[in-house]
Amino acid sequence: MSMLNLNLPPLASNLVKSRTTTTATTTAQQCYIHPVVLFSILDHYLRRNDNQERVIGTLLGVRSDDGRVVEIRSCFAVPHFETSDQVEVDMEHHRSMFSLHKKASAREQIVGWYATGNQLSKYAALIQDFYSREAAPFGAVHLVMDTELTGGQLGVKCLQGAAIGAGAHPENCLFLPLAHELQYPDAELTALQAAADSSEGQGIATLITDMEQLEKTIEELRSMLARVSAYVDNVCEGKAEANTVVGKYLMDMLAVVPKVDTKQFATLFQSHLQDILMVAYLTNLTRAQLNIADRLQRIA
Repeated sequence: MSMLNLNLPPLASNLVKSRTTTTATTTAQQCYIHPVVLFSILDHYLRRNDNQERVIGTLLGVRSDDGRVVEIRSCFAVPHFETSDQVEVDMEHHRSMFSLHKKASAREQIVGWYATGNQLSKYAALIQDFYSREAAPFGAVHLVMDTELTGGQLGVKCLQGAAIGAGAHPENCLFLPLAHELQYPDAELTALQAAADSSEGQGIATLITDMEQLEKTIEELRSMLARVSAYVDNVCEGKAEANTVVGKYLMDMLAVVPKVDTKQFATLFQSHLQDILMVAYLTNLTRAQLNIADRLQRIA
């Protein structure tokens, strides 16, 4: 098994609690995280060995052309072993998993690494240095998940390494906060909403039909429009203070809304709805014919 041994310098063992280095030339300024990444990290932490206090793994995703925007789409666990004076990372597992992942998602690349805990490990700088070389020429993102639920919540933060000092040593760096935001694709958002609804009820998630989802979306849209209308009325009547940022946002939003006559909109909507119903009918009809053909073939 190929292991990467990272040792702390004997004279700097008390100074690398929050340092790292990087060979990258471009650092990120914004990071977007998919929810599936957080679930994968939690699953890895729950399946850890009894003697492990934290787990680490590799983050995969895509970058913008200039490397300043990072989108973390997935991750995988990397076995490691820590002692009082060194940390060992399973390099063979890391490279094998990345090679297999590239076959399924060719566009995704190594963008950084994750770790669990409410604070940085003393080996974080050395591991960051390794992942900076893996992600070169861009900077490596370090995602930290507070699995100890400090403050009663699951904290997530993103960091990046910045070299400090005159010497180019792995421990001569500083972790700086990186702006991050959770990104919810439509498919993942639907699953998360179903999971949230099940947590409030009997713990059983039930998927709703397309028509029920459409009805729910329209109700949410009506609720948002009612809140916006109430805010605008209060501002016009002097009951609330005007906010130029909100006003500009509403103006830009209304500018992109096409001006369609009410009757014309109703006609277009009904036509689109009929197309959807026709596609659903043909789908069910095809499924029924396939089932009949399958049963006839079994009888024959």
